[in-house]
Amino acid sequence: MRLATIRTAEGTRAVRVDDAAAVELGHPDLGALLRRPDWRAEAAAADGPGHDLAGLDYAPPVPSPEKIVCVGLNYRNHILEMGRELPEHPALFAKFARSQVGAYDPVVLPAGSDAVDWEAELGVIVGAEVRHATPEQARAAIAGYTVVNDVTARDFQYRSPQWLQGKTFEASTPVGPWLVTAEPGDAPLSAELSCTVDGELMQKADTGDLVFDPAALVAYISRIVTLVPGDLIATGTPGGVGHARKPPRYLGEGSELVTRVEGVGECRNTLVSGDAPVRG
Repeated sequence: MRLATIRTAEGTRAVRVDDAAAVELGHPDLGALLRRPDWRAEAAAADGPGHDLAGLDYAPPVPSPEKIVCVGLNYRNHILEMGRELPEHPALFAKFARSQVGAYDPVVLPAGSDAVDWEAELGVIVGAEVRHATPEQARAAIAGYTVVNDVTARDFQYRSPQWLQGKTFEASTPVGPWLVTAEPGDAPLSAELSCTVDGELMQKADTGDLVFDPAALVAYISRIVTLVPGDLIATGTPGGVGHARKPPRYLGEGSELVTRVEGVGECRNTLVSGDAPVRG
């Protein structure tokens, strides 16, 4: 199933995106749906009001997650090509909910940054509360997958050893357009991940190359903090980012950023100045 949060004249609504229409699920957003213990069955059976697919206005799938946890250095080939050893543990950092924008919303250029970069990522959305999860519990806790671009202000990121300030500028992180559900017994997702800037392919990799796959990340993070329905995990980016190019290449006003995960979906965003109105 494809599940999304859309904006309507009456506010946001959780929907199931079918081939012919988007069907309302009776909740204001996916966060509220995912907190229901039987959310999969409820979403599958819903027969609420429908919306024309052509007119959908997508919000981030979970507009206000309790947590957004991100992972650095998690693509095997990218790490090895840089001459580094594979990490023993995931490198974690965080974002705040206000960093999110929808899949087709404008992305606001971080104010004061001259080094705004792209990072295509597979997003994992949590669908059950877990703490100290076993591998089996971790797999069962994955609601499904979405598309993320961890747009990063590199100059702010490297002002200190802590990356947060370069990673969580408001209205800078496209997420969506929907959640593609996973079943508890599914194998780890192996799909092509790509990023283009102004039509030029910048990143291409297979999510099967992740050092720590989604279930491993859920299990590890749950040892640190309880994961709850609606939490988002951004699983890391492969090689091809602008900062590593010679000379470096960055995003600017008007840049067209397209982020795709095969079988999941795509985000298509335009970079705008900080003065432009943005919807989260």
